[in-house]
Amino acid sequence: MAGKGTPATTMLAKRKIKHSVHAYEHDPAAESYGLEAAEALGVEPGRVFKTLVAEVDGKLTVGVVPVTHQLNLKALAAAAGGKRAKMADPAAAQRAAGYVVGGISPLGQRSRLPLVVDESVHDWPTVYCSAGRRGLEIELAPADLIAVTSATVAAIAS
Repeated sequence: MAGKGTPATTMLAKRKIKHSVHAYEHDPAAESYGLEAAEALGVEPGRVFKTLVAEVDGKLTVGVVPVTHQLNLKALAAAAGGKRAKMADPAAAQRAAGYVVGGISPLGQRSRLPLVVDESVHDWPTVYCSAGRRGLEIELAPADLIAVTSATVAAIAS
C-alpha cells in the first residue's frame, strides 16, 4: 500500500488529521460495497458511511449516509437549502469527484461540492468512509470528517 495514496489520504496527511487506512479484498460482484467493507473489516455496518452524489436544484451535492440506510433525497434537498433532489448521473458524479462510482470519497474531491453528513455520524467514536478506491477505507473521527469537508450535519438517512 505504500506509495499508493489517494487524493483523500493525501489531503488528510497534509492537514495532519489523525486517520487510519484499511484495505480489504474487493469483490466486484458484491451487491453493496459498503456492507462488503463492514464485513471485511469486521466493523459495525452503521459505522461505515457511503458517499452519494445527487443534484439539488441542478447543483451537484454530496450526501454521506450509513451503508445500512438509503439517502433521503427530500431531506438532502432541505439540508442543502434546495427544493428538489435526484441522484446525479454517474458520469457527472465521477467527473466532479475525481473518483469512480463505488469508490467516491467525501474527502479530496476534484471539485469541492457541498456536502451533507447524516447526523448518525455522531453515534460513533470513529467512522469509516471510502478512501477513494474500492477496497480501501479511511477511519477517522466524525468531527474531523465534518471539519475537513465543511459538511452540514442533518438527518438525511432513511
